[in-house]
Amino acid sequence: MQGHVFNAHYLTWFDMAHTALIVEAVGCSYSELVASGIDFVVAECGVRYLAPARFDEWLAVAVELDPPTTSSLTSRFTISRNDDVITRGFLRHICVDAHTHAKRPWPDEVRAAFTPWVSEQA
Repeated sequence: MQGHVFNAHYLTWFDMAHTALIVEAVGCSYSELVASGIDFVVAECGVRYLAPARFDEWLAVAVELDPPTTSSLTSRFTISRNDDVITRGFLRHICVDAHTHAKRPWPDEVRAAFTPWVSEQA
């Protein structure tokens, strides 16, 4: 209505990029990950809007990870239009038991799978 993307959509894009990274990292679908007994929930998020995106623009969403803690993982996002950064943000997920939703540690093999995406600047 105001000629630019609604602010909450950026969080949806962050979540989609985060889920795609996790699926690529662990080599199975999200459903298979949950069936294995682990899930992840958002504990914290933040968005810094630097410039508006318009509805008909192509945007790139880049994601990097901070080193995971025992049970949390912070993903950092940069949304760009061509070479211009228009948004930066983060999501912090907590690993939980897929059935009880109680906090639990990341399995060692999942933690190791995150390594290629951990930022050297973190």
